[in-house]
Amino acid sequence: MSDSRAFCPRCGDPVERSSSDADATDPLRPGAEVELCDGCYFEDFDFVDAPDRIDVRVCSQCGAVHRGNRWVDVGARDYTDIAIEEVSEALGVHVDVADVAWQVEPEQVDENTIRMHCYFTGVVRETPVEEQVMVPVKISRQTCKRCGRIAGDYYASIVQIRAEDRTPTTEETDRAKEIANAVVADMEATGDRNAFVTEIGEVDEGLNIKVSTNKIGKKIANKMIEEFGGTVNDAETLVTEDEDGNEVYRVTFAVRLPPYTPGDIIDLADDETGPVLVRSAHGNLKGTRVTTGDRYEAGYEAGNAPDARKLGELEDAVETTVVTVEDENAVQVLDPETFQAKTVARPDYFDPDAETVPVLKSRAGLHILPDETDV
Repeated sequence: MSDSRAFCPRCGDPVERSSSDADATDPLRPGAEVELCDGCYFEDFDFVDAPDRIDVRVCSQCGAVHRGNRWVDVGARDYTDIAIEEVSEALGVHVDVADVAWQVEPEQVDENTIRMHCYFTGVVRETPVEEQVMVPVKISRQTCKRCGRIAGDYYASIVQIRAEDRTPTTEETDRAKEIANAVVADMEATGDRNAFVTEIGEVDEGLNIKVSTNKIGKKIANKMIEEFGGTVNDAETLVTEDEDGNEVYRVTFAVRLPPYTPGDIIDLADDETGPVLVRSAHGNLKGTRVTTGDRYEAGYEAGNAPDARKLGELEDAVETTVVTVEDENAVQVLDPETFQAKTVARPDYFDPDAETVPVLKSRAGLHILPDETDV
């Protein structure tokens, strides 16, 4: 390949180039680029384009970093990691440089200032080049929108945990708290910074849970119904308007748990077949007759709240001695209060070889209960 010679348009020194590039750099051709000699080229060459200073806005509460127009959870171990990342994104390297390598050494000046010493090497026009730059990073501590809302007790939804004709059990209220925290954790894991529990407060009637979004409130309410049965109703209340003039509503989700829970022993009205040990309150109430051991399910109209009175709970049962098995329908046990032998109904879950059995004495009489705790 033959060489063609041109002259540097700045200093007049000859510039050698290959003949294949001659037309592209011919100064007589319109739009042609004229190549500078190495000396003139490197006089104006800027290896690295670096800002004079970088300001980083960091939330002093959660450590989130403000980028663009939003706060981002970066998961950095400390502010030095954040400073390195911000400098890496802000630095620019000349497009003509090949084989670029660089490293950075942070210098902590004070609590809010980090000097980033950056060292670059590369090759341009077959000439090794290197450069050092120092970029100061200023840390500005602020409060992100999420932490500001938490500090201001902001909430968009209330979940009210109540029960029909009773107070929710400790198990039910504890589970509601677990569900609320789990829902928020799941949404945070997907990057939703608007998810948080504002307040969980116990009241005489049950539990109130204030949360940051209506979506969270709805999920908590639905999960409670999935586990314990019952119903949920929601009601909107206009509270304000946003900056665009749109109406902002606060939603209350009223969870109403069934009147009876698994483990309750109830005496059904207008029913002579005997009390029922409740096993499920989902849909129609389901249970076991403590006189026979037969299965029971409430009708459609009664649902999970048949007309009944509560006699006690499975955990109220006490152990008593089996005196004798009379026949297929009756067994004699000691009354746990009077210690007198008493004949009671023999349910099919009764073990004839048992020496003791759990019994419940109530206004409906004395009944043998299943020897189990899970219903």
